[in-house]
Amino acid sequence: MTDRLPQVKPKELVRALERLGFVLRRQTGSHCILKHPETKRMTSVPMHNGDIKRGLLYGILKQAGIEDQKFLDSL
Repeated sequence: MTDRLPQVKPKELVRALERLGFVLRRQTGSHCILKHPETKRMTSVPMHNGDIKRGLLYGILKQAGIEDQKFLDSL
């Protein structure tokens, strides 16, 4: 298995974050704002066309406090 994260669609990323306990708080323009009720961490996901690039995905996961393998398991 490769140690790189795949490029994912924004809807797939939001769905995976929801499986990990995040709740959609609001959508401001083209960005979904999600919050975890227990850890109080918030993250923003751009809902644009196309895939989310790996660098942005790493940043979103770091902001959310999620490890790479835990994210891959939720996909």
